[in-house]
Amino acid sequence: MHVEIYDTTLRDGAQAEGISFSVADKLKIAHRLDEFGIHYIEGGWPGSNPKDEEFFALAKEQKWKNAQLCAFSMTRRAGIAAKEDENLKKILQAETPVVTLVGKTWDFHVTHALKVSLNENLRMIEDSVRLMRDRGRRVFYDAEHFFDGWRANPEYALTTLRAAAEGGAEILVLCDTNGGSLPEHVAEGVNAIQRELGLPVGIHTHNDCELGVANALVAVQNGAAQVQGTINGFGERCGNCNLVSVIANLQVKMGIECVASEHMKQLTHLSHFVSEVANLTPDDRLPFVGRSVFAHKGGMHVDAVQKAGGRAYEHIDPQSVGNQRRILVSELAGTSNVREVAGGLGIALEKGGKDARAVLQQVKKLEAEGFEFEGAEASFHLLVQRALGHDHKLFDLLGARVINERRGEDKGAEWITEATLKIAVDGETMHTAAEGDGPVHALDNALRKALRAVYPEMDAIRLTDFKVRVVNTREGTAAKVRVLIESANEAESWSTVGVSTNIIEASWQALTEAIEYGLNCAGKK
Repeated sequence: MHVEIYDTTLRDGAQAEGISFSVADKLKIAHRLDEFGIHYIEGGWPGSNPKDEEFFALAKEQKWKNAQLCAFSMTRRAGIAAKEDENLKKILQAETPVVTLVGKTWDFHVTHALKVSLNENLRMIEDSVRLMRDRGRRVFYDAEHFFDGWRANPEYALTTLRAAAEGGAEILVLCDTNGGSLPEHVAEGVNAIQRELGLPVGIHTHNDCELGVANALVAVQNGAAQVQGTINGFGERCGNCNLVSVIANLQVKMGIECVASEHMKQLTHLSHFVSEVANLTPDDRLPFVGRSVFAHKGGMHVDAVQKAGGRAYEHIDPQSVGNQRRILVSELAGTSNVREVAGGLGIALEKGGKDARAVLQQVKKLEAEGFEFEGAEASFHLLVQRALGHDHKLFDLLGARVINERRGEDKGAEWITEATLKIAVDGETMHTAAEGDGPVHALDNALRKALRAVYPEMDAIRLTDFKVRVVNTREGTAAKVRVLIESANEAESWSTVGVSTNIIEASWQALTEAIEYGLNCAGKK
């Protein structure tokens, strides 16, 4: 069995709150989807906005390896000929080989939203589809609100699809537009339409009941030949059917081909790529491709995975979808976690040995104070080094002062931050001061100024991200804060953590560990 994948990230996905793709963004995503092997890419609605029209104008000049581009529009307006409808003119101008037309299936929508007669709606559907076919386009017909319409008035819902079929629609896509259908409703509708009309059926689901993927899979099990959805489930309200999960379930779990098998290991990268282009942080808990979905934290779980392999607590091989197993260290960990993570950092700890137990006890102590090492692998590396007696301190802090001063008045005023440090390096005392855009930047500048003569390689280390999280929110402004700093050099990146009731002290902890790791450990695993 083979199922075609129809991606509507660039149109339906762009309707999600907080997402706005530029034309360049849309082209980037389209090419990545094409490389992955998606069959159909819906580029947008040419008649709705200038951005989509520009996309299709540029897309004509592009080369596409695997996918066919689709343009989306609605059926003609009431009371005019299809060839006179401006939306349909625009979709023809896009010159895509496939067009997708959406029309009303639910009699309630016809009379209350479109405010036309039921018969006029049928003519609108057939006329519009026929025009596209006469102009040489393949036509997919999206039956909007199909499942609601089928439950309310099955006879009329079927008649609307028959009108699309008579106009020449190649596939009838049944849409759960409100996302409120249950799997049994989907199965019933898919079977009924195939039985009555004998045309290929597609499925387009939304996730308002968190059943978008489940409903799509049920439709496929009952004969649907095409699944429409978006990467990562982006879309209006609760989102659309998540094609990432659909593809993984179909291909890996159900043995139904939908993309080339050699592309499956790119699935995680595809998911993250689209999130990054959308300027959204990838969801760590997104099934199959999230950073956390093959992460093991409980000591019993880790021990079983080490003894019996991934099958003990993983439903598939993470690498089959381009993901990877991660072993976490926390207060819930056992020595197996510690040994596994330390081993990944190039540090061998004896099973059941005192060193592993000492590291575990230190982790539990610090996490009770608010530290978290799951996202701070460099701080964990340094913790292990200290427990083994391999710590190499770069300097001793003898004193520090940070001054924030507001200079000027009203609109011309500005805040000036200055940090002063007194440190000892190899027995030599250094006293430096530097300004910065805030206390962390000023401390960083002052520390670099002091250490540069001794450690010139630190110029290659740069701070790339800075995050602050309140640990115990009930304490208000007196609460502890956790600071995570991400740093990088030309070869790799790493994260460190600091915790204190004083945000400057927490930042100092994370900052100094970032530099210590960068100078002593980076690139030496």
